[in-house]
Amino acid sequence: MICFNNVGLTYEDRNVLTEITCELNEPRVGIIGANGSGKSSLLRLINGLTTPTTGTVTVGGLDPTDHGRDVRSRVSFLFSNPDAQIVMPTVGEDIEFSLRRNKISALERHERISQALALVGLSDYQEHPAHLLSSGQKQLLAMAAIMVTEPDILLCDEPTTLLDRRNTRVLIDIIDALPQQIIMATHDLDLVSQWPRVLVMEHGEIIADSSGHEAVATYKATVDR
Repeated sequence: MICFNNVGLTYEDRNVLTEITCELNEPRVGIIGANGSGKSSLLRLINGLTTPTTGTVTVGGLDPTDHGRDVRSRVSFLFSNPDAQIVMPTVGEDIEFSLRRNKISALERHERISQALALVGLSDYQEHPAHLLSSGQKQLLAMAAIMVTEPDILLCDEPTTLLDRRNTRVLIDIIDALPQQIIMATHDLDLVSQWPRVLVMEHGEIIADSSGHEAVATYKATVDR
């Protein structure tokens, strides 16, 4: 269970989030809103990339500020730009890097890397230079490097921003099939329109919290007014 209790976030003299109180339990939760509405900041609070100015955030009863390593072992983050996550020279090495803290046998390590590559359709790219991948393939590699750690929760911050339509569909099909809880901030309203729960954010506040179809309609109405 992810709980926000009267959470506020301030950068210098600017309020980024104001009095956010909610629980996120559904297997799929979307977050939509204009640029600067607080979507990414809300996500970053969940795994401790950002610390709230006021209030508390807990994940499974743990505060990410005080128990960052424990929370991040359960919660992974997929950024919009995969270059922010790819750190090793080859595809296989980059995925293996994610397992550096896992005390597992060499055989299990090899099996998990193979499974992660198969998940995203990059089985033939293990020795391929990571920086020579296309933008779509880089995002798939970033996904594989996350999923090899077997997280419970996946946070996605506008993961399709740099992708063409084909690679967007590939990535979303992978996400749709995952058993993990997914919380996604996105500008692509079609991606979350059928999700059971979507939050609409405006000026650092949640202005609507409903089914995807209703939330998208609410957001479009705010844009048109």
